[in-house]
Amino acid sequence: MSTLPEITDKPLVRGEPVEVADGVHVIADNRVPLVPNVGIVLGDRAALVVETGMGRRNGEYVLAKARELAGNRPLFLTTTHFHPEHGFGAQAFRGAATIVYNRAQRDELRRKGTGYIEMFKGLGPRIAAELDGVELVEPDMVYDGEAEIDLGGRLVRLTAQGPAHTVGDQTVLVDDRVLFTGDMAETRMFPIAPHFPPHDADVDIAGWIAVMDRLIALAPAVVVPGHGEVTDVSLLRDIRTYLEFVQAEALHHKTAGTDVAAAAEAISTQARNRWAGWENPEWIDFAVRVCYG
Repeated sequence: MSTLPEITDKPLVRGEPVEVADGVHVIADNRVPLVPNVGIVLGDRAALVVETGMGRRNGEYVLAKARELAGNRPLFLTTTHFHPEHGFGAQAFRGAATIVYNRAQRDELRRKGTGYIEMFKGLGPRIAAELDGVELVEPDMVYDGEAEIDLGGRLVRLTAQGPAHTVGDQTVLVDDRVLFTGDMAETRMFPIAPHFPPHDADVDIAGWIAVMDRLIALAPAVVVPGHGEVTDVSLLRDIRTYLEFVQAEALHHKTAGTDVAAAAEAISTQARNRWAGWENPEWIDFAVRVCYG
């Protein structure tokens, strides 16, 4: 079975926010492992931050950049899912922003957050250092299904989409044009299938494909993935095609009686050849094992 490699880069959010659409700024991940794309959405009356980075230091950096752009406008914070690099800097925002999660995300954080801290610390000393002293933060507001935040001249729609990459996946859609996907999509990377039994075995490939169908139908002009370069709706089509391929091939091998390790090796070879420009092929094995059940 594949294992995750040790992370040797410092997982630090760095750089300046870049405007990718009217009022929508992104601090790029610069393809640094365990650094997310961070969004700062400005309205006339308030601003929304999407993702915090991992740990207090990253959270404080993101908060400072948000304050530079938003001035004294009230801040909201949301995260696309509960994983450490996306939301475990939230303690820096406690009292400085209104924190909003969907209910499934909040519940998943409660169930799995502590375990993920310990698991991620095992990815290397630089990861462990950023997670030292992390406190899991409860949201100020919880919603079911969908919620809208009117920032003043800019409308943001939060939608609970899971189970897919996680149970509590959330998309953030700004003015029906800019879509933050979280880790349901990455640019030029094999999708992350966090299948870590017994800690976490809730990733749902069929549900993920269904989410991609819904997101493609939205026809966003700009897509901000969880990791990798800002792009367009073609990314969502690529992710759907890959997930459908893995699901179909896994079913074929399982029906033929192929053991999961052999199936994962065969499917990984095919996928690497077909998507030769994608990074992080270790996630193919995980996705196959999810499909095997």
